[in-house]
Amino acid sequence: MTTFQRARSEEQREIRRQAILDTAVAMLDEMPVGAVSLNELSRRVGLAKSNVLRYFESREAVLLQLLDDAWKQWTADLPDRLAAGVDAGAGVDVRGEQFASAVVASLADRTMLCDLFSAQAGVLEHNVSADVAARYKRAALANVDALADLARTHLPELGDRAEGLARSMTMMIGAMWTHARPSPAMLAAYDADPSLAVLRMDFAASLREMLATLTAGTLARPAP
Repeated sequence: MTTFQRARSEEQREIRRQAILDTAVAMLDEMPVGAVSLNELSRRVGLAKSNVLRYFESREAVLLQLLDDAWKQWTADLPDRLAAGVDAGAGVDVRGEQFASAVVASLADRTMLCDLFSAQAGVLEHNVSADVAARYKRAALANVDALADLARTHLPELGDRAEGLARSMTMMIGAMWTHARPSPAMLAAYDADPSLAVLRMDFAASLREMLATLTAGTLARPAP
């Protein structure tokens, strides 16, 4: 735990703000989003809870900022992954499958991003002010646009449908992450009754199939 002196300059305030974010990242390496509490975050960063709230109005505001940061980093790293994984000379059906596979592969070591995606609508967008919500949504729109541009680069046939595909992809990542991490009781039920095994999802394999299907379906639909 770090103990801070009172922040008096803008530079010191930014250092304090970044320390809060870095501490939250470290906590998410240890626990799921739902287990991150403002009390524990305050304790670990070495600030009173009231002081943390000077920088972020709630736990959810901290996590929304982390989601935006992680989303931007993912999008920034995707071009190289897609360039290596999508054959520009292949037919559109093949490129669609390759696009989906490359996106899924890019998430292999991004546990925090997937966990935050899964909590976005049900948890993170609650307990925040309208100003914070609007600021996050504007950032999310920019992130979706960046993902859509990448989709169009490798699948120019998408045209204006790329934005819809990008929005659906991010929602699907979060939903699949949730379903691929069942509770201990569900795991016990699967083990006890092999007929239920069809409901047990592997995150990467299931997401790859769903994104490939979503991409193919979007390509098949008429342009708006």
